[in-house]
Amino acid sequence: MKTLLSFLIALCFTVFGYTQTVELPETIISINSDYLNSVEPENSCNYVKKLEDALVSYDHSELSELYDSKDDIYKVTFKLPEGQIIASFNKDGKIIKTYEKYDNIRLPQAVMQAIAEKYPKYSIIEDVYVVKFHCDADALKQEYRVKIKNDDTVLTVKTNKEGVFI
Repeated sequence: MKTLLSFLIALCFTVFGYTQTVELPETIISINSDYLNSVEPENSCNYVKKLEDALVSYDHSELSELYDSKDDIYKVTFKLPEGQIIASFNKDGKIIKTYEKYDNIRLPQAVMQAIAEKYPKYSIIEDVYVVKFHCDADALKQEYRVKIKNDDTVLTVKTNKEGVFI
């Protein structure tokens, strides 16, 4: 019996001695989680991420004191040379809607393939990526406006992120 008890105690120390502590990443609870959930980080370039981070981490406390009603909305513009975000906040700091515009962003593969198939002899000369978000609609509308050129002809085409022409 003593041997069995000693064996069980040794087994417990061995099992608990080899356990690992797993650190979980920090969980962030935000009033703007609907915006954060709608944004697609895998396709974003550095300056898009920088503007989105500035938007989400914006401290609204100074401006919100100037407004009386919860229904009051104020706009804040975040700018870089490559793009901008115009965001509308309510008194609590919740993002109500955004209008985002970025110049010469890396186009998704589906957009480039759709343009190449429909306009095979054209080359892309510039593009604009436009994002519209609204919290009530819980929707994110993305549009790529691409300027293409063939000899003397310049066209502007619009597609969504799947490459469907609008």
